[in-house]
Amino acid sequence: MKLRALIFDVDGTLSDTEEAHRQAWEAAFQSHKLPWRWPPSLYVELLRVTGGKERLLHYVRTRDLPAEEIERLEKLVPAVHQTKTERFAELVAKRRVLPRPGIARLVKAARAARLRLAIASTTTPANVQALVPAILGAEARSFFEVTVTADQVPRRKPAPDLYELALARLGLPPEDCIVFEDSAPGVRAAKAAGIFTVAVPTRWTASHDLSAADLVLPSLGDPDDPVDAAYRARIGGGWLELANLEALWRSARESGVATLEDEGAHGVH
Repeated sequence: MKLRALIFDVDGTLSDTEEAHRQAWEAAFQSHKLPWRWPPSLYVELLRVTGGKERLLHYVRTRDLPAEEIERLEKLVPAVHQTKTERFAELVAKRRVLPRPGIARLVKAARAARLRLAIASTTTPANVQALVPAILGAEARSFFEVTVTADQVPRRKPAPDLYELALARLGLPPEDCIVFEDSAPGVRAAKAAGIFTVAVPTRWTASHDLSAADLVLPSLGDPDDPVDAAYRARIGGGWLELANLEALWRSARESGVATLEDEGAHGVH
């Protein structure tokens, strides 16, 4: 029994990108002369719909508008989404996104341990290509031997398609991997694929039901940004080390049940 790969979601997991995405959406609406605003309170709810185009289509279709106007707006979705992607890339280039605590440290440790790394994300390939080097450095694209995005599968999260394709391309069974996610759809997708899952929600997904995850933490933690004391006993300190993560994964495999069933272990408090 050996841990062989770590698989990461991108938005919200590698980096808390959602504020930059929200600003990019509003800039795109302005560019296309659409009188829409997505304040944080609304955007939190819209994030329950996975995929940018799907999110915008959902917004259009749930507005109280005549059928012909909804049809007109639906046709605009690809162009608005393209503009949004461009605006987001501009924000990334301006260093408006940073790695979440513990991500760079854990990736470095995984590479030193010769673990394989993969990405499974519902964002666009363009966003992945922009974000990964911005978050982890210019050479980071080469760290991830497999990158799977939503355009490569028939169904988005919470369906398991992205993770099943990632496993197929890695040539590994789900039991040999660990997934990192930040949202309920992502956790459900990973668990449906049979993979041990660590959830690290952001302020945008803190209200999601993450009870299916094997471990829920506010972040992976770092020496200069440790997790709260309430989590330290569970992970063996103020930040999640690769050795402790592997021990939790191994325990789950040996017992055949989810780890950390103690009271509150599946919630973020």
